[in-house]
Amino acid sequence: MLPCHIAIIMDGNGRWARARKLPRVAGHRAGMKTLRTIVHHAINIGLKWLTLYAFSSENWSRPADEVQCLLSLLKLFIYHDLTKLHANNVRVHVIGNRSNLAKDIIALLHQAEMLTEKNTGLDLVVAFNYGSRNEIVRAVRKIAIDIISGKITGDDITDTLLASYLDTAKIPDPDLIIRTSGEMRLSNFLLWQAAYSEFSFVPCFWPDFSVSDFEETVASFYARERRFGNLKRSDSIREVAL
Repeated sequence: MLPCHIAIIMDGNGRWARARKLPRVAGHRAGMKTLRTIVHHAINIGLKWLTLYAFSSENWSRPADEVQCLLSLLKLFIYHDLTKLHANNVRVHVIGNRSNLAKDIIALLHQAEMLTEKNTGLDLVVAFNYGSRNEIVRAVRKIAIDIISGKITGDDITDTLLASYLDTAKIPDPDLIIRTSGEMRLSNFLLWQAAYSEFSFVPCFWPDFSVSDFEETVASFYARERRFGNLKRSDSIREVAL
């Protein structure tokens, strides 16, 4: 048995490289190998949804050569891996702000989604140029436009309606969010969607994250009791008895 949706913050590529006295781009290339391994494993075990935090809206502030490396790896992933993903019945979704991206990048993202849109296996969500606060702001703007146009009224606004305007409108909230590198924060990732997610902060850097680490994290997820704001089952039974 698996969670329906696992999301991963792939953190620590730069520190992995620095520990080995390598340039940061070497860490990103090593991280790409891990990404392929984990996606392949997710396909094999029948996971339904996997979201990967590939490039945040804040990553543009990094050194230009590092940004170019990350963009090159995205292009390589689509050129090199998309055919394999499609052959494995993977459907690719991309979330994030596309309004300020170069046309060639937008075209690649669109190509990945269109080629795989009818696939029914793993739903692979790539968060690219993504920031949760920006996502929420864009959703609120769209809601405001629809109120002005008369499509909806202020009384129609609920958490369900707002969620329907987010990039993740047709994507289930993550059951489990994993972050590598030992950092214990979300870094502007799925802030709305993570309201009742379980978290696992893994100490190893992303290039060292293995299938065994993945399996151990999933196993720990099942040792937890998810209550979604309710009482523990044992507490409920005790209150009924009283």
